[in-house]
Amino acid sequence: MKKLLFFPLLFFALASSNVSGQDQEYIISFQILDQVSGIPLENADVFIRPCNCGGISNGDGRTSLTLPEDTYTITVSYIGFQDDVQTVLLNENKFFKIELYEKKEQLSEVILRAKRITDNLESPQMGALQLKAQELKKIPAALGEVDVLRGLTLLAGVNSAGEISNGLSVRGGSLDQNLILFDHAPIFNPTHLFGLFSVFTPDVLASVDMYRANIPSRYGGRIASVIDVKVKNPYVDKLKLSGGLGLVSSRITIETPIIKDKLMVIAGVRAGLTDFLLPLVSERLKNTKARFYDGTIKLLYLPTEKDQIAFTGFYSKDFYQLDLISKIENINAKNNQYDFKTINGTINWLHAFDSGTSLRNTLVASNYTPKTIFPEVDNDNEIEFESQINYLNFTSEFSKETHSDLKYYLGVKANQYKIYPGTLDPGSGNSINPVTLASETSYEFSGYANVDWDPISNLSVSAGLRYTSFLFVGPYTLGEFNETGSAIIGTQFFEKGEKVKSYDGLEPRLGLNLKLGETISMKASYARVNQYLQNVYNSTTPLPTSRWKTADPSIKPQTSDAYGLGFYKNLNDNAIEFGVEGYYRVAKNNLTYKPGADFFLEEFLERDIVQGEGEAYGVEFSFKKTKGRFNGWFNYTWSRSFLRSQNERLADRVNNNKWYPSDFDRPHVLNATVNFEGEKNHVFSFNFTGQTGRPYTVANSVFALEDINIPIFVERNNARLRPYHRLDFSWKIKYGKNLTRKWVGDWTFTVYNLYSRRNPFNLYYAQRTGPENSEIFLGSPLGSYELSIMNSPLFSLTYNFVFD
Repeated sequence: MKKLLFFPLLFFALASSNVSGQDQEYIISFQILDQVSGIPLENADVFIRPCNCGGISNGDGRTSLTLPEDTYTITVSYIGFQDDVQTVLLNENKFFKIELYEKKEQLSEVILRAKRITDNLESPQMGALQLKAQELKKIPAALGEVDVLRGLTLLAGVNSAGEISNGLSVRGGSLDQNLILFDHAPIFNPTHLFGLFSVFTPDVLASVDMYRANIPSRYGGRIASVIDVKVKNPYVDKLKLSGGLGLVSSRITIETPIIKDKLMVIAGVRAGLTDFLLPLVSERLKNTKARFYDGTIKLLYLPTEKDQIAFTGFYSKDFYQLDLISKIENINAKNNQYDFKTINGTINWLHAFDSGTSLRNTLVASNYTPKTIFPEVDNDNEIEFESQINYLNFTSEFSKETHSDLKYYLGVKANQYKIYPGTLDPGSGNSINPVTLASETSYEFSGYANVDWDPISNLSVSAGLRYTSFLFVGPYTLGEFNETGSAIIGTQFFEKGEKVKSYDGLEPRLGLNLKLGETISMKASYARVNQYLQNVYNSTTPLPTSRWKTADPSIKPQTSDAYGLGFYKNLNDNAIEFGVEGYYRVAKNNLTYKPGADFFLEEFLERDIVQGEGEAYGVEFSFKKTKGRFNGWFNYTWSRSFLRSQNERLADRVNNNKWYPSDFDRPHVLNATVNFEGEKNHVFSFNFTGQTGRPYTVANSVFALEDINIPIFVERNNARLRPYHRLDFSWKIKYGKNLTRKWVGDWTFTVYNLYSRRNPFNLYYAQRTGPENSEIFLGSPLGSYELSIMNSPLFSLTYNFVFD
């Protein structure tokens, strides 16, 4: 391929405008996009006749070359997409924006496939995964709803926090150690209905990228993983409607131009009213009420051929009522009601200087407001507890591809966190007093750079460096405690804007890929990440009463060093992929709660938590078959995750300062997906997941106090629930083979938990008052009981449609 020449050739072309047509040369430029998502297609092939020349698109989907004046036939092709062929007369400098359509009928519908066929062999990025929006639709989820995070739990090294929960544990990390972004804006609560579904409006999604190993240096702030969810760019020239009707929710999405070739919009909304369904899931949920809403809008403005300005707005709201928990602190409520709200906004300006150089500026605002409502017993009064996180961010990033073997980016980022830990409003009642916890303000400043380089033909290097500086400022009241930590002996007050505490650190990132042959490669990775924001809770599924907290004088930032090594092999013309990845991560300042901790309305949170060290390690085996009527993947992971406190005082020790399994320790995890594409109108899918049971704590002894038997817990996570396993089924029926039809629809029938596995959700203790179950508990004054949520298959039928 000829080297690209930009301004010199442009100047030459203009200066030679009076030369005869035989000698005249012009620049022809292309940008190649996915027609559905609007995402640029990297490594698309451009072939031009009769010169038999062409080029390969870069990461922005762009390529260009200089040709003599003539008539040319141009063919643009990309794996899995229909070719675009057109004939052009090149008599001036020309730019073509080409949108390729996916091969709807011919392409094998594989749930998981690489961005490029051989990306697993050639990229230096380890632990990176990508899911396309259309691929997610085939993964059966609870009650048939499309779900981003549940799809990720079928991948190696990614586990759910529990039954019907979308809280993710990645390689043994806790839930708050994952950075989840939705068009650059953070999502602090990624689930609807207490973890049943993810909050992302399904039909506006373009892709989901996940990084678990050498996390790119543009990302920071979470030590386990990054999940980057992108919204479609609405590159449309006519109205398009899509949506669906289902038992759980109904949704509709519109894409349309507002000003032709200048201003376009995509907007999607979803609503779910599921009160009548939840009693079918479990008898314990008969008094549960639930409803949720979410909406996403994206405006795309193209002022010039080199500028794109986009605004993305996101709104999510949940309300549900539970009677599983009836009393918190001194509040005597007949049930608990939860009201969550998220409002995000992103402005993104991308300027392309040429086909390989661009500047991106992003401004983000995010607000997350969880509220808990306690309707009091025997009266109409409601007690409300509300907290809030306000987040602001500005990012500027410059990227350049000097040639096909070298590209880099560098940028700066500034974050502001404003946390309101909680306000308790007693309403008209007088049984409790109002409480307002002091707000907290902090700033995080980062600079980063990353270079991708192929020094030799079989070696690729991705090296990055990130520097972060964290500043915690007033107003703030710092508590001083006695030697045992049981009493406050003084306080120190910091004025507004006054420095309270600062932290900083370097975060190197490195990925290496060595190709040992055409179909085999080896990768190695290293990444250091600092985390300044964490969520404090004392269960595997955080309650709304959990606390978000930034680092301060008492709570140090979490730090992680992660190492990885992997081998990859492709067979049968890249139709079959094998992979094995090993990892080891050591972490400092992991947060966990003290024995008996209760941080609801606690002014000085440091009294209820301790920080310790953690380690996680494992080996992930993966097999993928991407072609043929039978296709899918098989993943097995062996891993361990441990924590240990390091406190001298006995009251602050957890498990007596000995290593213990974390809540997310799962030694064995098996995930498998098989797709059978029968006729063109039928696709059958089976998903199986199985894993070691979750750790939990068994009482070491019991003592009696005023005729009440109280368990004593000395060790932590010293037992396990029964193993978890489940089989799901999906049948997609497409009717109408004519792709030129305006209206296209399909039916999706799903069965969740096909063979009625009674998986344990939790285990709790209760006082025994009679001889019931004496053959099991013998003479024990306490009985332990297992709680299961999904006890039977869940059937769902969903109709999806597209009008174009």
